[in-house]
Amino acid sequence: MLRSGRTLGPSGPAGEGGPRILSEPLPPLDLEDGPAGRILTAAREMLLREAYSGFTMDRLAFALGMSKKTIYQHFSSKQAIVGAILAATGTTVRRRVMEALAAPVAYPEKLETVFRIISSYFATMSPAFVEDVARHAPEIHARINAIKEENIPIVFGQLLGMGMEAGMIRPDIDPQFVTQYWLQIVKAIHEPDLLTRSGTTARDAFEQALDLFFRGLLTPKGRTGTRWADAPEA
Repeated sequence: MLRSGRTLGPSGPAGEGGPRILSEPLPPLDLEDGPAGRILTAAREMLLREAYSGFTMDRLAFALGMSKKTIYQHFSSKQAIVGAILAATGTTVRRRVMEALAAPVAYPEKLETVFRIISSYFATMSPAFVEDVARHAPEIHARINAIKEENIPIVFGQLLGMGMEAGMIRPDIDPQFVTQYWLQIVKAIHEPDLLTRSGTTARDAFEQALDLFFRGLLTPKGRTGTRWADAPEA
């Protein structure tokens, strides 16, 4: 299995959002070895560098040194490629988070590791990219939310359960309600209007949401060893 994680340099125009630069390496993505994995790796780089509207099959074929016919043997359309990238992203994030939760470390360390993993994937989507997808491919934007709906209740529900058992999450909360509430917050983080009005990135929005949300969930014991160790009770 190929785990794709490449560094993007300066890009060309990205629609109305202008040039986009990702100086940090992309977080890994679980992809199969072979042509399909190569196609998705190159397509992911182009999408995040030039946004959805700048991504074409012609440019992808040129970047790969591969014929469009070969690409179409693996993926029927541009939308199919993007869908495969999103599916691989959801699968990879869930795998890495579940591995972090299963690690033989204290709960605060698990919590911080999970936050770092999720934040690194959020950072790959700039406000300009999110707006471009919402404008030109609303079905793709809807798929991003669907992936959150598939994964967050399972992952976050387990995270809450472990914290409550360890006495680090408040025992008076309703886990089901809190999980659904958090899902709505995370879905809103990739809403173009929110990012535009607040002038923030998806990663920064996620970090702010974490601070507001978890300061109220964690017990004093739970805050020990986390970024909220010295924070006053919410």
